Amino acid sequence: EGLKGRVFEVSLADLQADTDAERSFRKFRLIAEYVQGRNVLCNFHGMDLTTDKLRWMVKKWQTLIEANIDVKTTDGYVLRVFCIGFTNKDSLSQRKTCYAQHTQVRAIRKKLCEIITRD
Repeated sequence: EGLKGRVFEVSLADLQADTDAERSFRKFRLIAEYVQGRNVLCNFHGMDLTTDKLRWMVKKWQTLIEANIDVKTTDGYVLRVFCIGFTNKDSLSQRKTCYAQHTQVRAIRKKLCEIITRD
């Protein structure tokens, strides 16, 4: 009974009993809903990336584009979805940077939100 309401954080690789590095950077938060003996029924409480993966993705000389939106699932849950994107340097470009203008960032963020709500 003491576990009820407790939030557990576990990586995707641990949930799938796999030590694959491709899955170990995703962390899931699960909340204990029901306890019966040694079994605990958990519900989804959130997902996050490990700090080292997030730091590895963010690089210098590019624009970081973040978007968040609240979406309602078909079964009535409301999820707040965060999306992160980066500008990419063209392979033929001689420039060191690949920054986006503010209007381009707003347009990309709007498109990200449209894609998230559509899917």
